[in-house]
Amino acid sequence: MMIEKPDQRLRLNLRQLEVFVATAQAGSTRGAAGRVSRSQSAASAALAELEAALGVTLFDRVGRRLLLNENGRALLPRARTVLEQAGELQTLFAGEHATPLHVAASFTIGEYLLPGLVADWTRAHPRSRVRLRIANTSEVIEAVAAFTVDVGFIEGPQTHPDLAVQAWREDELVIVAAPDHPLAARTATARQLADTTWILREPESGTRQATDNWLMAHLDRLDVGFELGSTEAIKRLVAAGAGLGCLSRQAVAQALAEGWLVALRTRLPAASRRLAVVTHRHKPLGRTAAEFVAHCTGAALSDHS
Repeated sequence: MMIEKPDQRLRLNLRQLEVFVATAQAGSTRGAAGRVSRSQSAASAALAELEAALGVTLFDRVGRRLLLNENGRALLPRARTVLEQAGELQTLFAGEHATPLHVAASFTIGEYLLPGLVADWTRAHPRSRVRLRIANTSEVIEAVAAFTVDVGFIEGPQTHPDLAVQAWREDELVIVAAPDHPLAARTATARQLADTTWILREPESGTRQATDNWLMAHLDRLDVGFELGSTEAIKRLVAAGAGLGCLSRQAVAQALAEGWLVALRTRLPAASRRLAVVTHRHKPLGRTAAEFVAHCTGAALSDHS
């Protein structure tokens, strides 16, 4: 008697997975088609073939939108991993680190810490392309959770159930003022700090959350006159005498050295916070991303040695 083995032929292909990931990002096969350089009909056919091969639907159709359902959410990180590995195979003999690396970082990290690290990385790996997105901490977390980027660098205590958080380095908060501010020439008391105007980052930023946690633990009130989404704008407004600012020492180091801002002396305890690297729990880092994180982590360790 001849026993037939079940059909073990691979019924999936990379194009189907590429269309699926693009559809998850765009919310429609029309939007996905432009991302993968295919016609809408070809994209729709590839998605239908994938669902047929898996025997499940991957999206809920809501009007003209395609929203990931439970099956689609389970497939998405695995599909991204397969595509990244395929990309690494494709460039295997074209030189190392040819696959683009997508990184998101909060403003302080992205503007003052990562540029030097990225420059060192690209000097060591000339073929590597790093695409850096700078946003506030909440947006960085959302980008990593949505698989929009490979890795994120954040400065706040926020997290997400789908993310793994790795401590990276310490950062000090500094209260800054214009050189001619009334409090610049003295050691400011808690009452004096409470009675002055503050210029702070927007509430969704990691710097603002750390500032609130520090100051509100020691001041009975906080008069916030300005909330700005730009660290540079805060520095300029503080320098103009409009109020006090609270920022990372990394962000104000040059201004302090040049003398157009001063670090205020206070009776408050020193404030520091821990910066972190965030990755998705359900999507292993590719070789390039893993080595980039190791590069940044190694640089942080050497800074403290």
